[in-house]
Amino acid sequence: MSERLDAQIAFLREADKLKSVLRASRLIDGSRRENSAEHSWHIMLYALVLSDQAGPDVDINRVLRMLLLHDIVEIDAGDAPIHGDVDHAAMAAREAAAADRLFGFLPDDQATHFRALWDEFEAAATPDAIFAKSIDRLQTPIANLVSGGDSWVDYNVTLAQLEQRVGVPVRRGLPRVWEWLLPQLRAFFARNT
Repeated sequence: MSERLDAQIAFLREADKLKSVLRASRLIDGSRRENSAEHSWHIMLYALVLSDQAGPDVDINRVLRMLLLHDIVEIDAGDAPIHGDVDHAAMAAREAAAADRLFGFLPDDQATHFRALWDEFEAAATPDAIFAKSIDRLQTPIANLVSGGDSWVDYNVTLAQLEQRVGVPVRRGLPRVWEWLLPQLRAFFARNT
C-alpha cells in the first residue's frame, strides 16, 4: 500500500508543475497569460456545461478525464500555440516522451489507464475524443472574441486560419456550436481587418 501511495503522491507533486506552464492565450480580462492548469480546468467546465451538445455516443465522464490529463505533457514539452510556428512532428515526439515520463510516476494500472486516455485524446478518433478535442479548440476563440482578439493579434491570425485550425475540429464534435460561433468570428474579422 505504501509503495502505491508513494507513486501516486509523486505523480501529484510533479503534476503541480502544470500551474507554472504559461500558454500563449490570455485571460479574458487581458490581465495575464493563462497557465495550462487553468486551461485544463476551464475546458473541463466547458465540457460539462456543453455536454448537451455532445453526440449520443459521448461519455462525458471519460471526456472530463481526457481533458484533465490532455495537457499534462506540457510540463516537459511546453505549450505549442495553435497559431504558432511549430514543428508538429518534433512536438509530438516531445509530448510522447513527456507522457512516458509523467505517467510513469504512477502505479502500473493507473499509468496504463491514463496513458490510454491521453493517447485516445491525441488520436481524436473516438466519439469521446472528438468531443474533447472540439472543446479544447473552442475555449480560446471565445476568449479572444471577448478580449478583442489578444492572441490573434500576437500571432497575426486570419479568419481562414481559424476556420481550418479551429473550425475543422470544432465542427466534428460540436457542429451546432460552430454554426453559432462562425458568424461571430466573421463579424470580428470584418471589423478588425
